[in-house]
Amino acid sequence: MKIDKAEARQTGIQLLKYAVIGVSNTLITLVAFYLLNTKLGLPYGISNVIGYILGVINSFVWNRNWVFKSKDNVRRELLLFVCGFLICLALQLCVSWILLEGLGWKNLPDDIIPFFPMQKAGQNIVMILAMVAYTLANYIYNRFVTFRVDPKGTPGKS
Repeated sequence: MKIDKAEARQTGIQLLKYAVIGVSNTLITLVAFYLLNTKLGLPYGISNVIGYILGVINSFVWNRNWVFKSKDNVRRELLLFVCGFLICLALQLCVSWILLEGLGWKNLPDDIIPFFPMQKAGQNIVMILAMVAYTLANYIYNRFVTFRVDPKGTPGKS
């Protein structure tokens, strides 16, 4: 199997752009989560979902227009994007539950990171780790489902 250098380069650039958008989504999600959960006292799950909704709005706009440069049917892509978001959010929530409840990380001491003590340290650390699972699954889903391109270069067809 021969790897096409142009395709590999294009995929690398696409991954880099996806990472840039991912960083902005992560910041939006984490800041919203931290403010809602830690400062306003909303439950973990509610804060998590609201943070992800804000991040997914940002993500769809930038991924469609900058990362994948799609010109396909926006309604179809939005529906697929939201489905992917829900699937990946469910994965993220499962990872969170396993770490928080199954492994007891919700009881981590607030000073577990010596240079950055925080309230609810376990929940904040779990949020970051679960975001990694979400991000990887979401890229794969969007690359091969939402914004897929057939071998002839036609968006949305396979």
